[in-house]
Amino acid sequence: MTDINAVLGAADRALDQSLDRLFDLVRIPSISTDPAYKADCRRAGERIVADLSALGFSASLRDTPGHPMVVAHFEPKDASAKLPHFLFYGHYDVQPPDPLDKWTTPPFEPQKRTGKDGVVRLYGRGTADDKGQLLTFVEAMRAWITATGTLPIKATILIEGEEESGSPSLIPFLKENKAELACDAAFVCDTNMWDAKTPAITTRLRGMVKDEITITGPRVDLHSGAYGGPAANPLRVLSKLLSKLHDKNGRVTIPGFYDGVSDLPKEMKAQWGKLNFSDKKFLKEVGLSVPAGEKGKGVLEQVWARPTAEVNGIWGGYNGAGTKTVIPSEAHAKLTFRLVGKQNPQKILKAFRAFAKAEVPKDCKIEFAAYGSGSPATEIAETSPLIRKTAQGLKEEWKRDTALIGSGGSIPIVRYFKDILGMDSVLVGFGLNDDALHSPNEKYNLTSFHRGIRSWVRILAAIGR
Repeated sequence: MTDINAVLGAADRALDQSLDRLFDLVRIPSISTDPAYKADCRRAGERIVADLSALGFSASLRDTPGHPMVVAHFEPKDASAKLPHFLFYGHYDVQPPDPLDKWTTPPFEPQKRTGKDGVVRLYGRGTADDKGQLLTFVEAMRAWITATGTLPIKATILIEGEEESGSPSLIPFLKENKAELACDAAFVCDTNMWDAKTPAITTRLRGMVKDEITITGPRVDLHSGAYGGPAANPLRVLSKLLSKLHDKNGRVTIPGFYDGVSDLPKEMKAQWGKLNFSDKKFLKEVGLSVPAGEKGKGVLEQVWARPTAEVNGIWGGYNGAGTKTVIPSEAHAKLTFRLVGKQNPQKILKAFRAFAKAEVPKDCKIEFAAYGSGSPATEIAETSPLIRKTAQGLKEEWKRDTALIGSGGSIPIVRYFKDILGMDSVLVGFGLNDDALHSPNEKYNLTSFHRGIRSWVRILAAIGR
């Protein structure tokens, strides 16, 4: 059996070189959403291919209609058919750095700085999202190969270049290369720790479906003095409709909305209760104090394990300076539904539209925008052997129990891996809430990077046993 300390020692000794490789990658402005940076995106992919090839991977840059994908494979010599095979995913593209005047140092000139609190931080666009994160597993593999000449698993690496611009090429690429990319499971390194000292695995991701409605009353805007009263006002109709979406206890009133929603298991509720999360502080940080969701459900349960119906925008009538006495012809609203458990996005959409139509009087009509099919929630069993092995590897490094947490948002790649490649994902990351992702002065703590590498060394050992 390999001495894990020898691999950890190799990672520690190479930390300065690992930082150099991170900074070299951060210096490339691989902004996928802006066509002006197309060559830089390719250059970032080429750099990763070169580094992986030098490590002994069979690595290549694969062209797509957009930015290229990095695909790399490593199979240990004399590997048995029983040796597990895992895919590791990240993305080399980054968000635009605007507004530039808010950066303390230039976004593509990475720096290591020690704060007044003594914490060493790495600054630059992509240090956390996702160049620093993806390099934690690459540098861990480097340490394994340096110390032992091989890896304890078969590894496939997929690094895309369009995550920050909606991944338009990803689904076709996965379908076209299904046989090559399908593995026992995938590891995604694009998530956070619970806090700076507590590692986490994200096991729950909410799904989402969205809609937009337009209610039309009179064929033109009307003078409210001449028509106010007898004429149907679309804004009043819309307001009444939206006000009926929730009952006095915060539950969504759409018939069938909770079909497929299960109560949170007692074990998970107890585990989340040990995270010392403050509902009061959570609301206070955004200028609020009174919980507004489902009564009897704490913030973590609401955000990680309960569905929602939210109104994201309302407009209609006159919105300029001063007043204009009109009854508008049209009123509009945008809505999103966050989904959990086995809720079906299309059933939710159909149920909402039936609910909305029933609230519209005869003199008005309602129309719905076409927004696509949405995506269901993803839940990975916290009791799975792979989750347990990963959690143990993290605990060995951080000396704390690994928090099994949820996410209020969605990570589409996890669903794509499940639906297209037929494999579950394990979400492990070392980001922190104050990393300023997508904002000026993005940073990644040196501890996140260094101990992230060490964590992956241990995880590779655990999942290769």
